[in-house]
Amino acid sequence: MDIENAKAQMRKGVLELCILAIIEEDEVYPSDIIKRLKTNDLIVVEGTLYPLLTRLKNDGLLDYSWRESNSGPPRKYFKITDVGRRFLESLTSSWQKLVQSVDQTLQKGQIDAIEDVRM
Repeated sequence: MDIENAKAQMRKGVLELCILAIIEEDEVYPSDIIKRLKTNDLIVVEGTLYPLLTRLKNDGLLDYSWRESNSGPPRKYFKITDVGRRFLESLTSSWQKLVQSVDQTLQKGQIDAIEDVRM
């Protein structure tokens, strides 16, 4: 198995959660989302982000407004809806439970490995 592919699949799995969390903070332009994700070592390209934003908008989790730009055409700024906030809360709770379960599983595996070495 290709480790880079496995890492990419893990990142894709949490991308929706991260994007909603960023947008919950404030209305945001897509390039700002990309910059924020990149700052946190979650590299995303526009070809991945825009379809996801469209799907989240179509699902009623996001809304957008157009704003004039100083350097070109108007820009689409995304904001989270009330439905999106509730969805994010549920997703965050599920994520925290998953992280806890994975951490416990990894720790159990480390404990078993230590015990195997002792025997």
